[in-house]
Amino acid sequence: MTDSDRQPDPAAPALHLIPRDVHGVSRKQMSRNALKVLYHLRESGFSAYLVGGAVRDLLIGRMPKDFDVATDATPEQVKSIFRNCRLIGRRFRLAHVVFGREIIEVATFRANGGDDDGEEGREVLESGRLVRDNVYGSIEEDAIRRDFTANALYYSIADFSVHDYVGGFADVQARTLRLIGEPEARYREDPVRMLRASRLAAKLGFTVEAATAEPIPRLAPLLKDSSPSRLFEETMKLFLAGHAVASFEHLERFGLLSVLLPDTAQALASNKSGALRKMLLQGLRNTDARLAAGEPVSPAFLFAVLLWPAYCHALAQLQAQGVHAAEAQRRAADRVTLRQVTRTALPRRFSLPMQEIWLLQPRFALRQRKRVHRMLSHPRFRAAFDFLELRLAASNAHANDVAFWRQAQKDPEAASATEAQSGRCAPKASSSPDRSDASAPGAPSDGDS
Repeated sequence: MTDSDRQPDPAAPALHLIPRDVHGVSRKQMSRNALKVLYHLRESGFSAYLVGGAVRDLLIGRMPKDFDVATDATPEQVKSIFRNCRLIGRRFRLAHVVFGREIIEVATFRANGGDDDGEEGREVLESGRLVRDNVYGSIEEDAIRRDFTANALYYSIADFSVHDYVGGFADVQARTLRLIGEPEARYREDPVRMLRASRLAAKLGFTVEAATAEPIPRLAPLLKDSSPSRLFEETMKLFLAGHAVASFEHLERFGLLSVLLPDTAQALASNKSGALRKMLLQGLRNTDARLAAGEPVSPAFLFAVLLWPAYCHALAQLQAQGVHAAEAQRRAADRVTLRQVTRTALPRRFSLPMQEIWLLQPRFALRQRKRVHRMLSHPRFRAAFDFLELRLAASNAHANDVAFWRQAQKDPEAASATEAQSGRCAPKASSSPDRSDASAPGAPSDGDS
């Protein structure tokens, strides 16, 4: 058996101790508040470790987003130690120690099994999905019940060593993402782990080990049984953490896109020119670039990009049935939104502006003076215009519209005057999408503007 074929044996965790002079992780790289929690727990007679993604990221030279702590203290004991602590969760009981805007999450070591079916016990459905896991145990048991080996590393505040029970240190060095235990069983316990595998591989640039990757396409439909609100949170993590393009490509590769964004996946498959996929990927590249530059990103705009192929597909179907252009646009927007919220619980505060971005697109072709001023004053104008510019990635059909509205933002009167002279203030409304790129819904009639 090669090293790439090995699977950590949950029944026989063996401690591999990596000393400070080998792993290179320094307390100077850690959150001061996390260190306060670690030291205070130890001073109170409990063991305390920095754990999971924070250790993994520090080992590869990345600055962790969060600093989580693992301990043998129960959540109630943690709360008794820290006045600034609150307990959360039912599926996983956790302690949150609050320092202003920073929250240090403290988890009690959990066992890998148990027969307690009560409120604080372990509950597994017939499908194998784990719905409650509050049986506490040892650090060894805690290590083998974590998802990936790279996330099962413990930095000890007692001697500054890293404790590794499942081969995670070697996997981090090899940039390998490997599930702990039998992959199919672990995915059945929690299907969202398949999304986490995609997200972490994209975020870290790790390779998903073969045995970890193999069951994902087969088990992807299990995600349909996951909570829509949880899937929405995972979608936000996938696409709003600076690695949206890589996340999307991993979702496609593992067959997860058709479960997470089913209408989009169907529309992309039917768009033979590939223009819709090209535009979507450009939108995700722009998102990654904005995040890298420290600029804000609107979830409404993100979902407008992710669901645009589905919207175009639904719109084309309605117009082929003879539905009037403006009515088809509204119905297509509603249809796509209603279908998606059953999979990911997209809140109305995002879905409504998303629809506005779509429905404003045809109005960019209407350039009468009053319409120009009305459009420029619309609260969604800037987002809708950015979206129009993005559509150039799929087709140059909108280049004239983009040029006009760029000028209109600088000098609306001059833009309108130039347009009037050219005799193009009131172009004929189109009733069907631009089939060359399937990305241009027709403009509404004057009465619908």
